[in-house]
Amino acid sequence: MKFIHNDPALKERRKLLRNTSTPEESILWNHLRNRKLGVKFRRQFSIGPYIADFYCHELKLVIELDGVQHLVHQVYDRERDKFLEASGYAIIRFSNAEIHNNLQNVINKIQEKINNLG
Repeated sequence: MKFIHNDPALKERRKLLRNTSTPEESILWNHLRNRKLGVKFRRQFSIGPYIADFYCHELKLVIELDGVQHLVHQVYDRERDKFLEASGYAIIRFSNAEIHNNLQNVINKIQEKINNLG
């Protein structure tokens, strides 16, 4: 059976990513968890062969945080975005610097995206 969501083959990787969250992921998670923005988000949720930092099933919304490692993996990120968009998912990306320098703006952009998709 082919899994689109949370493939068991990726379970250990998802768990590792949750247990080793970046400081920026932890900061944002504190603002997304427990339906604080009106919808349920999950952390490190796999969709197809990819693992999204944050995912809202209700809206098919993926939130990605880009740290310095994403500068090296830009081709991979573009391929992932193409796959997700072709599968009907909306993606919103933020840099780690945005989390530190203007968190309220990040939250506002996410809320605006939620409102537009909802």
